[in-house]
Amino acid sequence: MRQIWITKAGAPEVLQVREAPDPEVTPGCVRVRVRAAGINFADLMARVGLYPDAPPLPCVVGYEVAGVIDAVGAGVTDLAIGDRVFGMPRFGGYTDTLVIPAAQTFHIPESMGFEQAAALPVVYLTAYYMMIFTGNLRPGSHVLVHSAAGGVGQAAIQLAKTRDCVVYGTASAGKHAFLREQGCDHPIDAAGDWSTAVRQLVGDRGLDLVLDAVGGPSWKRGYDLLGPAGRLVCFGISGAAAGKTRSLVTAIGQLLRIKKYSPIDLMNDNRTVGGCNMGHLFDRLDLLRPQFEALLELYREGKISPRVDKTFAFDDAAAAHHYLHDRKAMGKVLLVP
Repeated sequence: MRQIWITKAGAPEVLQVREAPDPEVTPGCVRVRVRAAGINFADLMARVGLYPDAPPLPCVVGYEVAGVIDAVGAGVTDLAIGDRVFGMPRFGGYTDTLVIPAAQTFHIPESMGFEQAAALPVVYLTAYYMMIFTGNLRPGSHVLVHSAAGGVGQAAIQLAKTRDCVVYGTASAGKHAFLREQGCDHPIDAAGDWSTAVRQLVGDRGLDLVLDAVGGPSWKRGYDLLGPAGRLVCFGISGAAAGKTRSLVTAIGQLLRIKKYSPIDLMNDNRTVGGCNMGHLFDRLDLLRPQFEALLELYREGKISPRVDKTFAFDDAAAAHHYLHDRKAMGKVLLVP
């Protein structure tokens, strides 16, 4: 098999393709020949050395794959050789051959290709968990989505429109046409004074939901835009990894600029602050499986559709990470063996 390894903390060039014997399937698991693997911002954070959940370096990261089962372990009764499946490993997804517990796989709908399948699990589950499962997103809500042209952003826009919400999305000006295509009502320049722009649009009613993966001072600005019963959900600190290599000064600076929320303030403001780290939920399949099934039903109904922006061969993994660091992505970026 071929895998993409993070050989040490550093720029994208530390990624290296290595070959190893194919793994043997074990009881309770299946072996998947991977056709496409998703890239998430957590992978970039792990590569620069700012993701504490990642395995010790050198390591293989990757949270999501799509492929075909070619071996079934003892005790697995609901999957068979030849089945097309999503796989959700907790790391190890940058590979062309993956042994994974059967419980962490889901059947791919017949109408969905492998690349689109690899673009769905992490970003759509993250958006669904924040907006629907814990967010109580009501019809007609006003929702602000940061980094709206990325994978989670695209998923959040589509899910918001299933409930006829008004969506405000931040991104660079060159991505605004794409945001409108996805259903965003009010694209806003992320490089400008976005909080003032949102305030002028939403007025005194305030926002019902803010989804923020930027962190630092952005969280406070989003909180201040909330109306009564508004919710700020934090799901990343991308501002801590603004460069392609680790900068502890930048990371610490972002952390020091995070507002601290007193329970008394939250009570008096009638607001909620929450968080989401999908990687910490991978062992809670009792929570994730119903959400995933709900997402697949929305896909079958034509209400959501993962958009693949670009695919990169394994040998071009460094270029794929550069592409994401340079904020070029509009939708999901994948690796293909």
